Amino acid sequence: MTDATEPLRVLVADDNPVIRAGLTAVLSAANDLTVVAEAEDGRAAYEAALRHRPDVILLDVRMPRVDGIAALPHLVRVAPVMMLTYSDETALVQEAVRLGAGGYLVHGEFTTQQLTEAVRDVGRGRPHFTPTATNALLAHVRGDATAHTEPELGAPGGNFTARHLSRLQSPVGQSSQSRFQLSGREAEIMDLIASGMSNQQIAAVCFISEKTVKNHINRIFAKLHTTTRAQATAKWLGVA
Repeated sequence: MTDATEPLRVLVADDNPVIRAGLTAVLSAANDLTVVAEAEDGRAAYEAALRHRPDVILLDVRMPRVDGIAALPHLVRVAPVMMLTYSDETALVQEAVRLGAGGYLVHGEFTTQQLTEAVRDVGRGRPHFTPTATNALLAHVRGDATAHTEPELGAPGGNFTARHLSRLQSPVGQSSQSRFQLSGREAEIMDLIASGMSNQQIAAVCFISEKTVKNHINRIFAKLHTTTRAQATAKWLGVA
C-alpha cells in the first residue's frame, strides 16, 4: 500500500483489449488512481504484478492460457485482488472468494463511480461485491431445502438484501439458535461463520462494519462457551 497522498497503483488484467482500455481510461480519470500495467491473461498478470507491485489488481475470470481463477492464489500474495468479470456463476464467485479475492464485480451492475469506489475499498482492505456476487456468496448458506421452498430469493438478478438473511438459516441453525439463545442477527452471522466466511466477507454481506461483526462474534463465542471459530462451528452444527 502506498502513502495516503499517492495514487493507488492498479493492474488491469483482461483478455479483451477494448475492456482493458476502457477500464484504464475510467480509472486514470480519478486523481487518486493510476493504472501501472495491463495484462491479457493470468500469467502476464502475475509477471506484471511482480514487476510493478500494484496496490490493487483487477482480474477477469475467463482468459486464455492461464485464467483468473488459476492465477488468483498467486496474485493475492502480491496485492489485493478484485474480480471484474461477466461471469456471475455461483460456483465461480464462491471459489474466487475462497481463494482470496477481496471483491467481485459483475459487469452491468455498477457505474464508473462505483467502480472507482470499489477499487479504493479493496485497496484499503474493505471487501466489495455487486448484488449478484453477494447473492452467490449466500447461496450455500440457504441450503437445498430453502432454495426449493423460496426460489424467488435465488433467482438470477433478484434484489437480495440483508433483511433476507433471517430467512436463510438451515434447520440445524434454527434449532441451534434457540438452544444457545442467539439473537436473529447473531444466528445469521454464525451461519456465515460456519460457511467459512471471514469477518470482512461477513461485513460486506450483512452491510455492517467489520468492528460490528467482531462485537457480534464475541457475544456468540460467550453464548456458545467457545473461543475459536472452529469450536463455535462444531457446536453450531451439533458435531461437538
